[in-house]
Amino acid sequence: MHPEDESPPQRPRWLAAALIVAVLVVVAGMLTVGWRTLQADNRESTKIQSAEVTTTSTSPPVAPASPTSPAVALAAGMATANAANCMRCHGVDRRYVGPAFNQVAARYQGRADAVDYLAGKIRNGGSGEWGRALMPRHPHVSEEQARHMAQWVMSLPPATP
Repeated sequence: MHPEDESPPQRPRWLAAALIVAVLVVVAGMLTVGWRTLQADNRESTKIQSAEVTTTSTSPPVAPASPTSPAVALAAGMATANAANCMRCHGVDRRYVGPAFNQVAARYQGRADAVDYLAGKIRNGGSGEWGRALMPRHPHVSEEQARHMAQWVMSLPPATP
């Protein structure tokens, strides 16, 4: 470049194409990770639903469930856990940010006040019991919803070590 020339030098044409390709590769990778996450969530919910169908199909026929029956409470607990975005940090049988729900069930299996304790942890949060990850408070979840969620967690089969 000459001192009299004020125009910058021309960039090679391939540079723009290379940048576009690099951006497309990054975007495709991000979409793939998001898609796989969604598919894993769908597989878990399908696995849960099929387990419920299996348990209900092998049991003898019973009268329709009353609003306070355990089956209704467990279904409400699972629905509340899904609605409260618990599945973002916890899996049913796989650890993500927090422990898997069946690991929680295994830890508190012999505890008499497990449902009340877990309901309190859901509403008030906690830290240090499962590592360094913090569980945030969920004050928007009512005490009844938290109890239903805790009952659902405790109804899961405990994790095998």
